[in-house]
Amino acid sequence: MSRLLIVNPYASGVTEELVAHVLAALPSGTEAVRTGGPGDATALAREHEATADAIYVLSGDGTYNEVLNGVGRSVPLGFLPAGGTSVLPRALGLGRDPVTAAHRLARGLVRPIGLGRVNGRRFGFNAGVGFDAEIVRRIDELGRPLDGTRPSDVAFAKAVLGLVASRRASFPPVLELDGGRRAAFVLVANCTPYTYAGAMAIRLSAGASFDLGLDAVAPHSVSALGLPRLAVELVRGARSRRGLTVLHDSAGFEVRCDLP
Repeated sequence: MSRLLIVNPYASGVTEELVAHVLAALPSGTEAVRTGGPGDATALAREHEATADAIYVLSGDGTYNEVLNGVGRSVPLGFLPAGGTSVLPRALGLGRDPVTAAHRLARGLVRPIGLGRVNGRRFGFNAGVGFDAEIVRRIDELGRPLDGTRPSDVAFAKAVLGLVASRRASFPPVLELDGGRRAAFVLVANCTPYTYAGAMAIRLSAGASFDLGLDAVAPHSVSALGLPRLAVELVRGARSRRGLTVLHDSAGFEVRCDLP
C-alpha cells in the first residue's frame, strides 16, 4: 500500500525531528515529500492521488487547503497539526500534538466531512465575505519572511484593530443574501468550533457541523456600541435574533455586494 506524507518545512512547528517521529507513528512505508513554496501541496496531491491509499499533511491550515484543492477523487486525507493554530485537525478532534494525531490516523478510521466552495475553491472549515476577508487581505499584504513563517498573532490583532479603527467601528449593510436580507459582512462556518485563540475554542455558529452543510452568520449592521456584544456572541456561538441572521444547512447560498 502506498501512503504519502506532504510536509510544509516552513510551517512554524515543523522540524526534521518531528517529521521522523510522525513517520514512525504513521503506517510503515509512508513516504515524506516536502513543499518548496505556494501551490506545491496542490500539485503533489494531484500527482499522487491516483496511486496513494492515503495522503497525510504535516503543516498549517494553508497547506491543508492546498491539498483539499488538489485531490479530485475520494482518497483519504489526514491532517497533522504543525502550524501556528492548525484549526482543521483540532476541529476534527485530532488535538494539538502531531505525533498523537499521527497515531490516531494510523488506526485507519475514516469519516466523510462536508466542504464549502467559494469562487471555485474548496474550503474545509470557514470562509468570509467582508470583515474576515479584509483582515486576511491586510495580513497577506504584510508578506512573509524568507523562512516562510506566518505573521504572528500580534500582527493579526493589529490588523483587526486597524480595520475597526479605519471604519470607526461602524459596518453598515453592504451585502445582500438570498431572500433579500441585508448584511454588513458574512462569516461562513463548516463546523464548531472552527477557530481557536490558543487553547480556547471560539464557536462562531452554535449549530454548525461537518455533517450538516454550511452555516452563515450575517449581522445586518455593526456599530461601535454593538461590536462588543457581537464579539461575545460569536465566541459563544451565534443564534438568530433581531439584526443577526444565522442560516443553518445553507450550502449554496449566494451573497451579492453593493461595493465595486
